Amino acid sequence: MDGMITIFAIVAVFVICWYILNVVAYWRIFTKAGEAGWKSLIPVYNTYVQYKLTWNTKMFFVSLALSLITGSLSMIGGSAENLSYVISLILAVIQLTALYKLAEAFGRGVLFAVGLVFLNPIFLLILGFSDNQYQGAH
Repeated sequence: MDGMITIFAIVAVFVICWYILNVVAYWRIFTKAGEAGWKSLIPVYNTYVQYKLTWNTKMFFVSLALSLITGSLSMIGGSAENLSYVISLILAVIQLTALYKLAEAFGRGVLFAVGLVFLNPIFLLILGFSDNQYQGAH
């Protein structure tokens, strides 16, 4: 039992640190783009703001709807799970595109977007604290 509590505590600390790094990074990114930094504090809304700055809000709502549908289909089980996998792949493409659009909005390219995928908080911090200026959605 003590081992499980230790593992839970380690995971909790990791998740909290991850969240704090994301908030700090998005605060800087939003400020660079002319948005209020406090918007990075609110989960889901911060993603909406990211889509607004880098792509369009319609894709945010498509992404949100697909996430909700995937979760619902996964709970149903059976053949609905197969559809859930397909929707998850579509959702992954949307999320990857959103990260590419974020890199592009600050004058960065594909390799930086790959960094955003695999080392997200680090590359968000680089984006937030670098000299790159917000260039708008492309």
